[in-house]
Amino acid sequence: MSEPPQPGEPASEQPQNIATAIAEVSERATLLVREEIELAKAEVSEKAMKLVRGAVVGVAAGVFFVMALVFALVGCAWLLYYYLPVSDFAYFWGFFAMAVILLLLGVLAGLIAAKAVKKGSPPVPSMAIEEARKIRQTVSSGADPAPPLPIPTSAAAKTPGPPVPPGPTRPEGAG
Repeated sequence: MSEPPQPGEPASEQPQNIATAIAEVSERATLLVREEIELAKAEVSEKAMKLVRGAVVGVAAGVFFVMALVFALVGCAWLLYYYLPVSDFAYFWGFFAMAVILLLLGVLAGLIAAKAVKKGSPPVPSMAIEEARKIRQTVSSGADPAPPLPIPTSAAAKTPGPPVPPGPTRPEGAG
């Protein structure tokens, strides 16, 4: 502990302590804002990737449906040809079978795409917004919040880190 200033000495240590405390608070606030921005970026990129995957599968579903339409139309053409008094063969059933297979694949791909798009949209960083709300609420109320949760600094940090040790304790006998 520092000694109190002597009667003849100027009390310059208190302003230095205040300046140091303000600088430390500013530094920590800046770090907190940067970490919140990183969390938001990680969340948005993760949700955007889900949307891209859903869009790719949706395009595949569209291709399957277009091909099914082509095969159905070709099958109808062969069926029309079959009923015309020209020849006696049944090639059109292969076209219809292929159209049914492509329709089933299209339905499956469409369902997967819809599920992926639902899971990924809207690409809003909800975890970062919730953290910012908690921080704002804590700062504005001035009360001691619940124990802080570890904040991941990157998208790879999905698991919580080691437990945070409790704050400084008073030695026994200090009063």
